[in-house]
Amino acid sequence: MSRYEKMFARLNEKNQGAFVPFVTVCDPNAEQSYKIMETLVESGADALELGIPFSDPLADGPTIQGANIRALDSGATPDICFEQIGKIRAKYPELPIGLLMYANLVYSRGIENFYERCAKAGIDSVLIADVPTNESAEFVAAAEKFGIHPIFIAPPTASDETLKQVSELGGGYTYLLSRAGVTGAETKANMPVGHMLDRLNQFDAPPALLGFGISEPAQVKQALESGAAGAISGSAVVKIIEANVEQPQIMLDKLGEFVFAMKAATQK
Repeated sequence: MSRYEKMFARLNEKNQGAFVPFVTVCDPNAEQSYKIMETLVESGADALELGIPFSDPLADGPTIQGANIRALDSGATPDICFEQIGKIRAKYPELPIGLLMYANLVYSRGIENFYERCAKAGIDSVLIADVPTNESAEFVAAAEKFGIHPIFIAPPTASDETLKQVSELGGGYTYLLSRAGVTGAETKANMPVGHMLDRLNQFDAPPALLGFGISEPAQVKQALESGAAGAISGSAVVKIIEANVEQPQIMLDKLGEFVFAMKAATQK
C-alpha cells in the first residue's frame, strides 16, 4: 500500500477527511522552511503539498508568487529543496509528501533524473501544473519507473474524456479544482462540485482533494459534505508566512493554529 492509500484508510477508520497544506520549500529560507513544514505536520496536517521555487509560476496568484520570490531571494535551489524534503521524510516516515510544480524545472534536470531525485528524497507524488494529461506520457512513464504517483488536475470545465484520462493516469489522489483561474485565498472556492465527483467516481479515479480558494474550516466541511476526500489549502497558509516573516515564532504559532482549526473541520 502506498502512503496515500494508508493515509486515506487511516482517515476512513476515524471518519475524517484529509487536510493538506501547501507551502513553497525554502520560503522564507531553508532553515525556517524546515520549521514551517514540521509545524504543519505537528499541528495535524495529514500530508504535505510542496512547491519548488520557480521564477514564473503561471498557475499561481500573487501570494504564492511572493513565496517563490522570497525563496529564490534566499538562495534556494532545487537541490537545497530536496535536502529539506529529505529531512522531513526522515522525521515522518509515513507522511505522504507531494510536489506541485512546473515542467521547466523537470526538463532542466532531465525527466528521468528529476523523478529519480524525487524518489531519493522520499517524495510520493508529483503534480506538474502546466502539463495536461494528453501531453503527460513521458512524465507518467518516468514517475512510474521510480515509484512516484503522477497527480493530475481535474478542472471544473473538464470533459468526460479529460476526467477519464485523469482517472486512468493519476495515482495517489486527484487534485479537484473548486474553480477556474489562478490560486489565491482572495477568490473563494466555488462549490458545488458534486457532479464532478460523481463523474470521477464513475471512472474510478484516485480520491479527490479539493483545492483553490480553500481558506477557512467551513470550506473544508463543505468539501467533505460534497463528497471530496479532503481539502488542500495553499494561499491561506502562505499568507500567514508572508504576514509574519519578521517574527518567526509568531509565524509558527499562527500556522499551527490555522492547521489545527482546518484539521478539526475534517471530522465527519
